[in-house]
Amino acid sequence: MEQAVKAKLQEVNEWLQKEYAGIRSGQANPLLLDSIRVESYGTFVPVNQVGSVNIEDARTLRVSVWDKGAVSAIEKAVRDADLGVSTAADSDGIRIIFPELTTERRAQLLKLAKSKLEDARISVRAVRDEFMKTIDKQQKDGEISEDEKFTLKEKIQGQVDNTNRSLETIFNHKEVELQK
Repeated sequence: MEQAVKAKLQEVNEWLQKEYAGIRSGQANPLLLDSIRVESYGTFVPVNQVGSVNIEDARTLRVSVWDKGAVSAIEKAVRDADLGVSTAADSDGIRIIFPELTTERRAQLLKLAKSKLEDARISVRAVRDEFMKTIDKQQKDGEISEDEKFTLKEKIQGQVDNTNRSLETIFNHKEVELQK
């Protein structure tokens, strides 16, 4: 049971990290393009399947396309994603430029990051409640003793506390990144 709790809490942790990777800061981050799908030969595929994504400098990404015909499709997909970036196409691919964040935009992104943190905390509470109910049922059915029940509940609460601290740390890193 402890492993199951740990696995579910780890999923929440990974989910928050993935969500934060999609929140644009003032710095270029190739993970930001992971959610963008480009039409290529009739199907929609991630940008990294039609070209390589590299960091050119602190605020510029370079997408070097493998098929020169995909340049306009990638440019359109990035524009349609409304990430607040500008694009410049050339013969080798596309340059994606991240402008400086305004104070207002930083505040919006910070609010979004806090919202994602709260969603993660809610998920952690749901996991805890699910396993606490399971433990209570096992004790009621006579599968475990009352002492075992309290021991298991303490272990689960410890894992929940560790996960909440980890989520808070992830948020603090994102907050610092957004303030740069």
